Amino acid sequence: MQRLSGLDATFLYLETSTQLLHVCGLVILDPSTIPGGYRYRSLLGELDSRMAAMPTFRRKLKDSRLNLDYPVWVDDHDFDIERHCHRTSVPAPGGHDELAELAGHIASQPLDRSRPLWEMWVIEGLADGTIAVMSKIHHSAADGITGANILAQLCSLEPESPALVDTTAESAGDAGTLDIAVGGLLAVISRPARLARLVPGGIALLPKWVTRARKGRAMPAPFTAPRTSFNGAITGHRNIAFAQLDLAKVKAVKDRHGVKVNDVVLALCAGALRNYLEERGELPEDSLVAMVPVSVHGKSDRAGTNQISGMFTQLGTQIVDPLDRLRAISEYNATSKNHNEALGANMLQDWSQFASPAVFGAAMRVYSSLKLAERHPVVSNLVVSNVPGPPVPLYFLGARITGMFPLGPIFHGAGLNVTVMSLDGKVDVGIVSCTDLAPQLHELAQGFALALDELLGAAEKGDDESDGEGCATTTPSAT
Repeated sequence: MQRLSGLDATFLYLETSTQLLHVCGLVILDPSTIPGGYRYRSLLGELDSRMAAMPTFRRKLKDSRLNLDYPVWVDDHDFDIERHCHRTSVPAPGGHDELAELAGHIASQPLDRSRPLWEMWVIEGLADGTIAVMSKIHHSAADGITGANILAQLCSLEPESPALVDTTAESAGDAGTLDIAVGGLLAVISRPARLARLVPGGIALLPKWVTRARKGRAMPAPFTAPRTSFNGAITGHRNIAFAQLDLAKVKAVKDRHGVKVNDVVLALCAGALRNYLEERGELPEDSLVAMVPVSVHGKSDRAGTNQISGMFTQLGTQIVDPLDRLRAISEYNATSKNHNEALGANMLQDWSQFASPAVFGAAMRVYSSLKLAERHPVVSNLVVSNVPGPPVPLYFLGARITGMFPLGPIFHGAGLNVTVMSLDGKVDVGIVSCTDLAPQLHELAQGFALALDELLGAAEKGDDESDGEGCATTTPSAT
């Protein structure tokens, strides 16, 4: 058996009927590249044949009433691929809007905790002849990097080449009720000692934060974000939108202004959000604040599937000029990154070890039912993630991937998630919200291309003005 870490288990306890904590992905496939052509049963058989080398897909939760600690992963000996992989079709006319609506409906359904915590939906009937695959996996079983790696295990670099399967992964094994209870008891007994080691650093955290803030070297503090229409209590209804951008254009902006790709991604998000809120008369005077998950894979020595920390950063949405906004975001990011690194790679994982299963879950249900997210200051406005992907074409079970849109969860008080992934010269933007908070989500998605054009146009205009100024000063001196 493999016991969940505190952070892994926290994603179980945070989940309610309205706050669903699975991670989704929408992959668009070109079936014309599949050797022998596309057939659903063939695709299902190929997927099933690869499951033996992918234990994450074959493990399920197991717990005991006597267990004082977190649940464990065990092998599902009754695993059946057809319980997890489903076939459906978009309604006519089979366009972008119909696909987004169907994907939102799939994202709105909770996963069955008695089985391995994932699903896959093969979506046919698209007017352009492509096929979409909508995947879902619970956040307790995968973070952003882990999820991307799992998907990569189903992919190959050529239609007929072997899949990129990790054969070193170990199965979860099995466990009896007594094993789970005894292991849980031993873990709980050790907690006071671990807590004693963490408390001194935790007590010193606030004054250190204040000191950094006075020197202008602190990330935004939680509960300081302005409220927007998507910062309220969420329902169980999800809507999804997606956009695809040219990676070469993104890199052109990066290179021209000496910033990082992540700075440009956040600037695109900021530009799209600014236009979206301004058109609705909702643009706050203060900057929106994004929570940015940060991978600590390779940096943290703690156990668990979720290897993440998080930082808060300003998006500069109060800044009118897009280039000034980009420069400000670059500075905000550098400050927030340095502050987050000073906090340590293990902080979130360490403190989550003390999340009590009974207390935490009950508190979350009360918080959700009373809509307390609408009564206290906003922690952050949204979640923004940037997951780097390979710069080469990928094939999913023989079909070339033409779009890969990651879709993260949303939370009470932060009902918007924007996740970006680069692949094969494209930047794929996946956006998730609550239908009741942001019913016109496609308008926000359309704003990303406009924001990129705005950055490129502003940069070219600046170059032209610089050239003009140079000629004006050179001509008189030549005369």
